[in-house]
Amino acid sequence: MPELPEVEVTRRGFADRIAGARIEAVRVGKPLRWALSIDPGMLVGRTVRGVRRRGKYLLVDLDAGLLLLHLGMSGSLRFDASLPLAGVHDHFDLVTSHGTLRLNDPRRFGAVVYVEDEASPLAGKLLGGLGMEPLGDSFDFDAFHAGLRRRRAPVKQVLLAGDVVVGVGNIYASEALFLAGIRPTLAASRISRPRALRLHAAIREILARAVDRGGSTLRDFSNVDGQSGYFQLEATVYGRAGQPCRVCATPIRLLRQGQRSTFFCPSCQKS
Repeated sequence: MPELPEVEVTRRGFADRIAGARIEAVRVGKPLRWALSIDPGMLVGRTVRGVRRRGKYLLVDLDAGLLLLHLGMSGSLRFDASLPLAGVHDHFDLVTSHGTLRLNDPRRFGAVVYVEDEASPLAGKLLGGLGMEPLGDSFDFDAFHAGLRRRRAPVKQVLLAGDVVVGVGNIYASEALFLAGIRPTLAASRISRPRALRLHAAIREILARAVDRGGSTLRDFSNVDGQSGYFQLEATVYGRAGQPCRVCATPIRLLRQGQRSTFFCPSCQKS
């Protein structure tokens, strides 16, 4: 599933190229997770002002309204001046004067939704429960630690929930907890201020590094130019069960938390 780094890599890949473009046509294919909620023809003639990100959502600002894009579990975007005819898994084309933005999603859990603004009820429903952005100045440490202290669940599951900090997906939660030296099963409420400070810094570092590496490609993800990410090739614990820890040589362990795979080093992450 594309997480924050993959979505940010996607945004950076086309945001500058599509800014200022005029929408010339909209093609909608098979139904996605949520309906577009506007007649596609009503978008023709509008101008793209820019592209932002909130958590795993891309916000395409128009001169009137905005589009919320979500890649779902297997989606990816392409942007090019010349794309081939839409295939069976190509479910949305935004044809502009600068090129076509296309959503490909084999499993159709992604979405493109139109809203008038971020204050609309639908936008509030999709974006309202998201936690702090980890890569921006709004990632306040005191608020982060307070959020952890209110939760008795294992810290790994709290990170994945996305209401304390957004976008720390399964790979990146395992990697950040390793870097901070915190066992994933530890109750979030038991994390001391010094250890929370290490985790706060580790989340920033891991996500920033993942963005620099083009994200992670385990199955489907590729950027807007069709290139795969390679952060997973340098992961310290994720996907390395049974292999020696890169720090202490202890075999990496695998456990299941909330039906998700968690990888950790029992020596480097003692508690």
